[in-house]
Amino acid sequence: MWAYVRRAPGTFVWLAILFVTTVVMHHLSPQVLNDVLGDRSTNLHHLREDPIRVLITSALWIAGGTWIGYFVLFNLFHVPVERWLGTWRWLSIAVIAHVGATYISEGVLYLAIEHHRAPESAVNTLDVGVSYALAGVTAVLAYRIAPPWRYLYALGVLLVYGLPLLGTLTFTDIGHFTAVLIGFACYPLTRGRPGWDPMEWLRGMRERVGTHR
Repeated sequence: MWAYVRRAPGTFVWLAILFVTTVVMHHLSPQVLNDVLGDRSTNLHHLREDPIRVLITSALWIAGGTWIGYFVLFNLFHVPVERWLGTWRWLSIAVIAHVGATYISEGVLYLAIEHHRAPESAVNTLDVGVSYALAGVTAVLAYRIAPPWRYLYALGVLLVYGLPLLGTLTFTDIGHFTAVLIGFACYPLTRGRPGWDPMEWLRGMRERVGTHR
């Protein structure tokens, strides 16, 4: 278990922080919790007044879903990307996706307010969580997979994050899809890293099973 964890130290440090903040959330009253998350929200007001602080602190809390759910998702996507690219490249992609998607989605919300398609109070909309970074890392993982499976994976990612845009459009839907596009755009950070062929992996598994028999 320790060998597994230390191969993706950044992911598990992040999960440990999220575990602590999730425990704290469960011990706060709804009103206090709303104030705590609101103070860390990357909304238009805070991005104008104190952007660096909220961009960091907003990624240390879970606004939707459960810690167990994110534990599973982090192991499915963050862990393989960190192992594949190394901690610093993985972290760079997560940060770029988180920051880029935040500013673009909030920029769209700003335009909606300016054109009276959203209320003025939307400048204080709650926007915290780790989902933009997760979306970007999920997308960049496509380059780990050898063609043609890469294209099937990329199509699946685009469908998962793109279909919500066809419904009641929200700034978070725009943020998630933007984060995916940013993840795909991070291809230069993956150059020189080995790929993974699912068929070769299956053949290797069959060979190992045959040997043990």
